[in-house]
Amino acid sequence: MKRVLILGSTGSIGQSTLEIIRSHHEEFRLVGLQGHSNEQKLLKDAADYPDASLCLSAKKPGSEKIKYHGSQGILDLIKDSDADIVVNGIVGASGLMPSVQTLKCGIDLALANKESMVLAGPLIKHLASVHRCRLLPVDSEHSAIFYLLENRKAATISEIILTASGGPFRNREIDDFDSITKKDALAHPTWDMGPKITIDSATMANKGLEVIEAQQLFDFDVDRIKVLIHPQSYVHSLIRTKDLALYAQISAPDMRLPIQNALFYPVMKEVPWAYLDLAGKTLEFQEPDFRKFPMLKYAFECADLRKSYSIAYNAANEIAVDAFLGDRIKYKSIAEVTEHTLQKDWSNKYNTVEEILASDRKARNTAEKFVRKITI
Repeated sequence: MKRVLILGSTGSIGQSTLEIIRSHHEEFRLVGLQGHSNEQKLLKDAADYPDASLCLSAKKPGSEKIKYHGSQGILDLIKDSDADIVVNGIVGASGLMPSVQTLKCGIDLALANKESMVLAGPLIKHLASVHRCRLLPVDSEHSAIFYLLENRKAATISEIILTASGGPFRNREIDDFDSITKKDALAHPTWDMGPKITIDSATMANKGLEVIEAQQLFDFDVDRIKVLIHPQSYVHSLIRTKDLALYAQISAPDMRLPIQNALFYPVMKEVPWAYLDLAGKTLEFQEPDFRKFPMLKYAFECADLRKSYSIAYNAANEIAVDAFLGDRIKYKSIAEVTEHTLQKDWSNKYNTVEEILASDRKARNTAEKFVRKITI
């Protein structure tokens, strides 16, 4: 049986992973669960797995059943777990150190935490290589590219194309963006996700992070990475070969599919819940409007500049989204906070985790100071 540890178990990725493990209980053994702050949910999910070790990272737990807590508790849980694979579904930059720890322990990493690659792509890939671990993307777009590129020579690929639903504002007139409320931004038309990722999808910062992640994961220069808005969310990604042919991964918009593929890799199992009949379906594609979605534009610029610009981009966005969800700034100010932060010099290169975290702290401080200036 493959031993599985789930980080971010109370979130959408974690819950989907648990569903797959329950469906294939004869093939997986759950060795650990980590949740952020929802202790009751964590305990409820663990009820069927009495041998699983538990961690609550945001606070000291009230239950004696939860052995680990805090940020260090996550790292200790990974080290002690004896897992074969870790599913990292933690949201944000706080998922970086668990990814690093997983690979240092020689454990395969099913990666849904895109920030790990955005902040530290070269380091993550180096650790995976040195410790001979599999690095398996769980984001639907990167999972799609992973399989589309498998067994293809890199020299035959001219570009990769990530798709995006366009979120709730793809058809909204740009003159109406000033009136966008938190409720509007949290109403995603396709995916059921946590608040931070839902806001990122509305601004297309999420797709921006995925552009950077794709650059790092697949070693593609950013001028060979494209984004198309595809409202139906059936086509998850495409590749274009040198002969200009396009190859696409098309499936129902269900995160259980890339999660299951990662858990079973390199074996591909049948699924009973994601059959997509294209008969009668309409597939639409359009270019993203950078005037509506400046966060996507900034991501392409950061990917081109490399160095520590992607670290600053992610940090500023996290601060800005938190401020928006806390009713401190307006929706359009998310991009303003990020733009202000990126105007600083982020040309410093990094070689260590400590240097990455130092740039992250500097960017967060810069963004937070600007948020205080513009707080409504």
